[in-house]
Amino acid sequence: MISANGWSRRGLLAGTAILTGGGAAAAKEDRLSEGVAILIDSNESYVMGHAISYSANLAKHFAERGAKLLIEVIANGKGIDVFRADKSPLIEPLATMRQSLPNLTYSMCASSKTIAEAKEQITIPLIPGANLVPFGIGRVVDLQLKGWAYIHA
Repeated sequence: MISANGWSRRGLLAGTAILTGGGAAAAKEDRLSEGVAILIDSNESYVMGHAISYSANLAKHFAERGAKLLIEVIANGKGIDVFRADKSPLIEPLATMRQSLPNLTYSMCASSKTIAEAKEQITIPLIPGANLVPFGIGRVVDLQLKGWAYIHA
C-alpha cells in the first residue's frame, strides 16, 4: 500500500533501517577482525612496491592502535608477476614481509595464471607463501562483502 505522500510502509521501514545504521551495526558486530584487501593488477614494479609499502604501513598503523589487521594482497591480470617466482622483482621484500606480518596473505588469480601459462607456454611457479584464488577480482568482492576495506595499488 502506498500512502498519500508516495511512501510505502516497506519503503519507510527500509529507509529507517538505512538511516539508523541498523544494517551496518549488525554487519560490524559480525566481523571478528578488521581486514584490508589490496589489489595489484599492473606489472609495473613501482605499483607492486606501493602495494607492499601499503601493507607495511597499514600493519604498523593498526598495531600502534593495538588492533589486529588482516591484510590480503591480491594479484590479478598483469599484476600476477608480483607473486611469480620467475619474474617478481620483490621476492626478498615479500618474504621478509610475510615473516614479519603473520596476518598478511598473498593471493594470485588462478584464471590470470592459466591465461599467462597458455600464452607463455610454461608453468608459472609461485613465490613461497602465495596462494591461488579462482578469480582475483572475485576474491576482492568476497572480502568487501565481509566488510573489508579495498585499496587499488
